[in-house]
Amino acid sequence: MTDVIRTERDGFIATVILNRPEKLNAMTRPMWRGLGEALNTLSDDDDIRCIILRGAGGKAFSPGNDISEFEDVRSTPAQAKDYGDDLYHGLDGVKQCRHPTVALIEGICVGGGLEVAALCDFRICGKSSRFGVPIKRLGLVMAYPEVSGLRDLVGDAITKEILLEGRVFGAEEAKDKGLVTRIVEDREVEKEAFETARRISEGAPLVARWHKKFIKRLNDPRPLSTTEVDEAYKCYDTEDFDIGYKSFLSKTQPQFKGR
Repeated sequence: MTDVIRTERDGFIATVILNRPEKLNAMTRPMWRGLGEALNTLSDDDDIRCIILRGAGGKAFSPGNDISEFEDVRSTPAQAKDYGDDLYHGLDGVKQCRHPTVALIEGICVGGGLEVAALCDFRICGKSSRFGVPIKRLGLVMAYPEVSGLRDLVGDAITKEILLEGRVFGAEEAKDKGLVTRIVEDREVEKEAFETARRISEGAPLVARWHKKFIKRLNDPRPLSTTEVDEAYKCYDTEDFDIGYKSFLSKTQPQFKGR
């Protein structure tokens, strides 16, 4: 895995870091590939209960793709398609992750950075954070796999507003649009994101994974099968259910096993 994507771990919580602070964590092709590899690896790890995504340096989540890269690796349709394979691999890693994900957003979160954050389950930012997708100025299209995450989050109308106007806007407007889960003081973003991850990790991990799966499936218009409906009752066969309800009755803190 490229060193511009760094992974750290503290107990049940993993942190994936976009690690180009000298460029405000602008995304490159190796970073997109590394992001997908990191998320896929963590998704397969049953000991993980929550993943935080953040930019290095404390000044930006990410301003999107590094435009200086375009001339050499993304200046023709053929090049763009090849580049897109790695970009979509990164986005798909976030989208398909089994574990809850929290975007820790400090500073700018624009373009491809916003695409990554939009696919997380939670987005926590500071009051001075900025958002937008100003690619109209580049004559650049956001392709179908990129648009889908933003559209799924905020709907058609807001997605068109963001793409067609191309404005960069503040945290309060982002929250009004449904882009942001929670706004805190800039100095509190890291603390709030990690406390959120801790609260998530204290719950039964199998339940969190099931809830993510069920919500995603409900976006599919096909009728639920009997097997799918019955999956909701499998939790009663888990060790965690036994731990959970007994802890509730005894008024003690449950220590879930993920089994």
